[in-house]
Amino acid sequence: MADVRRIWLTGASSGIGAHMAEELLGSGARVALTARTLEPLKALSDRYPGQVLLVPGDLTDSVQVQEIGRCIAQAWGALDTVILNAGTCEYVDVRQFDAAVIERVVRTNLLASSYCIERALPLLRAGSRPHLVGVVSSVTYWALPRAEAYGASKAGLRYLLESLRIDLAQEGIDVTLVSPGFVDTPLTEKNDFPMPMRWPAQKAAQHICQRLDKRPLEIAFPALFIVALRLLANLPKRLQVALGKRLARTSDGESS
Repeated sequence: MADVRRIWLTGASSGIGAHMAEELLGSGARVALTARTLEPLKALSDRYPGQVLLVPGDLTDSVQVQEIGRCIAQAWGALDTVILNAGTCEYVDVRQFDAAVIERVVRTNLLASSYCIERALPLLRAGSRPHLVGVVSSVTYWALPRAEAYGASKAGLRYLLESLRIDLAQEGIDVTLVSPGFVDTPLTEKNDFPMPMRWPAQKAAQHICQRLDKRPLEIAFPALFIVALRLLANLPKRLQVALGKRLARTSDGESS
């Protein structure tokens, strides 16, 4: 049992997180599963007896996160890997700009991750070959219309993790960023615009899990989509704005 990795996975009830849970449990790992919705987590616990630690909760509530951390510490005493996957997306309408949208998305995508990191680091320090993994987004490479809240939250998370990577290196804690393109999930089901090169959630989860052991600095996919975004990000800013305007919506909801 000493070689079995102890993993905390957030956002485990649906989308990429649910499929990652399947992959990790199928590999024999012990996984602490966190989500607001308990039923899918219980189903995994029934299928993988002895491997699942149920730690549901609302990660935007720091008190609940502290309790989750205590439960993991009491059950296992340490963590070897933490995968911060929980997140949300809301789009901004600049004609009726609502700061509450920014607040909600930043609280879920950035602040909640910070609460988790606070509880996770002491457990990682007690673990074996500790590894901190955070799901950011490819949207941080190039600004997209209506993505002000989501992009800002994920850009903040990217910076947080990249800075932590430097500060934690001397402790031997590796940090990996995951930057997906479009993936079929309950979040993207709401999108009313084209999503080029999108992947099924299961394929995305397999792609991530197959690469975690190598501890890369970043897992970004699909490759062609990432290359295109990075090329766009290197264009002159005025040209980036001109291209972005073509993607923006006019008052009748159509692309301009």
